[in-house]
Amino acid sequence: MSSKKILIVGGTGYLGQHLVQEFKAIQDTLSLAFTYHTNPPPERLSHVLPFHVDLRTGNGFDHISQNFGQPDVVVNCAALSVPRACEVDPAAAMAINVPSVLVKWLSSFKNGCTLLIHLSTDQVYEGTKSFYKEADEALPVNVYGRSKVAAEQFISANYSNFAILRSSIIYGPQTVSPVPKSLPVQWMDSVLAKGDAMDFFHDEFRCPVYVKDLVTIVWTLTNRWISEREPMQLLLNVGGPDRVSRVQMAEAVAHIRGYNLSLIKSVSSSTVNRGVKSPADISMDITRLIQTLNISPTAFKDGVKLTLEAESLSTS
Repeated sequence: MSSKKILIVGGTGYLGQHLVQEFKAIQDTLSLAFTYHTNPPPERLSHVLPFHVDLRTGNGFDHISQNFGQPDVVVNCAALSVPRACEVDPAAAMAINVPSVLVKWLSSFKNGCTLLIHLSTDQVYEGTKSFYKEADEALPVNVYGRSKVAAEQFISANYSNFAILRSSIIYGPQTVSPVPKSLPVQWMDSVLAKGDAMDFFHDEFRCPVYVKDLVTIVWTLTNRWISEREPMQLLLNVGGPDRVSRVQMAEAVAHIRGYNLSLIKSVSSSTVNRGVKSPADISMDITRLIQTLNISPTAFKDGVKLTLEAESLSTS
């Protein structure tokens, strides 16, 4: 039997690198490739095919067709995911975040034989209540959220087999090739380690998801598709089991590191102008995720401990 082909779109980003590394561990049963655009591929990603692709124009997809062929699974991690950047350039947000060119390319192959796993966001929700369910209306308050709703709608209307994952904040260990954006736990750790007081919001709530849990979720979906080939149209909230504010996130870091909790100053999000409207409470109900994939995501405090342990090992 020929090896199954997996394509990670956005393979040099944070989640993309973690996916590539994890999937490399089962290289004997998979042919693995990834796309990149801005960031060059890490030199240490051997036995994985890199392809330069522009998601806005589609340049590069023909090269994948010729040199890799039709993937069995495509995981789309690529996005313009900084909300403020989306507000500044809404056209770019829509062009990059709505995968119309990717779907058009996939549709050029034998219909229905490739599963598209697409990363969406908890920011599709309005943020006026706690523990949103997948069936709740998507009413985003910013351009980033609107672009992700548009992506979900486009995929649902134009592609046959997909899994859309509405991910919360992703946290965990740094990647092999460090990403330029700050990672939430590492940033809080570095700020508190200096011994200076810092403001954290007490009135915005999320359900952060440990990156290795998200990798497991993607792999479980991938393996299910490869082994069963049953039609799939899934929409899943993907978060951790805990609803936490930025204050509570910082407190978890402080407890594990032994920092002084008085350094954490609780403030309202309304005191800071971030140049973009942010939903107040987009915590999510993950019952469907747990029941569909038989997965129990890591508690936030446990994930923070694992993250900080990994950081200590990487610097020792």
